Amino acid sequence: MTGKLKALPKTSDNDDWDPFGQPLFDDPSVRALSRVGVVDIGSNSIRMVVFDGAARSPAYFFNEKVMAGLGQGLAETGKLNPEGRKRGLEALKRFAALADGMEIGPLTCVATAAMRDAEDGPEFRAQIERETGLKLHVIEGVEEARLSAQGVLLGWPEAEGLVCDIGGNSMELAEIKNGKVWRRATSQLGPFRLQMVEGGKKALAAHIQETIAALAEQVGTDHDRIYLVGGSWRAIARLDMERREYPLLVLHEYRMTPEGLNETIDWIGKSDIDKLRSKTGTSAARMELVPLASQVLAELITQFQPKEIDVSAYGIREGLLYEQMPERLRRRDPLVEACRHSERVMSRIPGSGKKLHAFIEPIFGPLPPERFRLIRAACLLHDTTWRTHPDYRAEACFENVTRANYSAMSHAERIFLGLALLHRYKNSRSGSRLESFLGLLSDEEIQQAEVLGKAMRFGSMFSASNPADAGELDYSAKEGVLKLKLSKKGRALFGEVAAARFRSLANALKAEAQVS
Repeated sequence: MTGKLKALPKTSDNDDWDPFGQPLFDDPSVRALSRVGVVDIGSNSIRMVVFDGAARSPAYFFNEKVMAGLGQGLAETGKLNPEGRKRGLEALKRFAALADGMEIGPLTCVATAAMRDAEDGPEFRAQIERETGLKLHVIEGVEEARLSAQGVLLGWPEAEGLVCDIGGNSMELAEIKNGKVWRRATSQLGPFRLQMVEGGKKALAAHIQETIAALAEQVGTDHDRIYLVGGSWRAIARLDMERREYPLLVLHEYRMTPEGLNETIDWIGKSDIDKLRSKTGTSAARMELVPLASQVLAELITQFQPKEIDVSAYGIREGLLYEQMPERLRRRDPLVEACRHSERVMSRIPGSGKKLHAFIEPIFGPLPPERFRLIRAACLLHDTTWRTHPDYRAEACFENVTRANYSAMSHAERIFLGLALLHRYKNSRSGSRLESFLGLLSDEEIQQAEVLGKAMRFGSMFSASNPADAGELDYSAKEGVLKLKLSKKGRALFGEVAAARFRSLANALKAEAQVS
């Protein structure tokens, strides 16, 4: 599990849900982030992202990429690729027009290795500003490392280890610890650069080895985790999923062992690249760089000896958004804030999730923070798919959570949350096409998710306003008894359907149901 939050007190209607605090959505300094546009001009791709960033875990309001290949051939010619310049300028003109149409204000535009290293970089920058009106910031490698690391922290607040961001012409490393960015280093280990190394395979291997050894001296090797940022790394991770027949094709927080990743790198080297590209839907331009990126990754594993390698879908663009966040927003739990935002805009009765959580909390008792936050998140999301056709709500809940752009949540936690919400609408999961995902959970976790789902299923329909007004739950695992003490109002509400759902919850707990 991911959390490192302090233990939380029992909830009440009057608390402010520490450490999450009161909602920040109406704070002017936070609402200013509701539409933040960023353009990242890299050596291989140029991408525009518009974040819906009022929540701590931002949604992607708009996301478009062009594989311009600006840095292709740069190591040989010293100049930007002419065709890349043409395609890049066309893309940037489109992005400027889109931003104007969206009325989102000035785009934050950054350019990395290709633009800073090319002889004609300053001239192209001037042309961009002249023809598009976009103000371009060409950043140094260590600044690129810092922003990429901040992007990881945006989506993974407790992350500690080494962020490794690979682009077409460079590779940056940054140490993250205690929520801050520490040592940083930059290199020219991008695949476009490596294509130009002379002397054959042995010379290339020696070059990669020597460069990474120099980087290790700058950032140290005492890192248990490596966080991978960049399209080439994500392509390799997607291939790792393919080799393993992994069921959940969400790259963010996908975790690999050094041994397993080395097996995948060997498998890539022995496979037909075109067939792999076809299977995974990877673009030809990206797949072309995978073999060289794999070689770099293998050497990183050899020299840094991490215990785990994790994929971050967040990088420099998200780092730019993180840069603009107020400190009090940075401190929030991204998952809970995103779920609160979803409840606010998608549920029938915003605020009902907090009341539901307070009602079912006695079933669970004191919990470690990482499980507490999942129960809270589930309650916030319990009514956000009400517009879906009743026959599909259960699976829609599961799909929404497991594939949504939520961060600060491991894959196992995604499945746990999805399964709990499935049981919010459906007693049985037998025969569901989603059963293959459950292999990521232990039997105990599956049972806990079912209990949570059935608790929400009962509590959400027991009362149309606040279930606590209708009754109070008490559960003793030692005695194996689940009690419901009804109020005067609750006696009228405890009808046939409510009684059946209460018994179903008791059965999931393997407890006797008692009503008084």
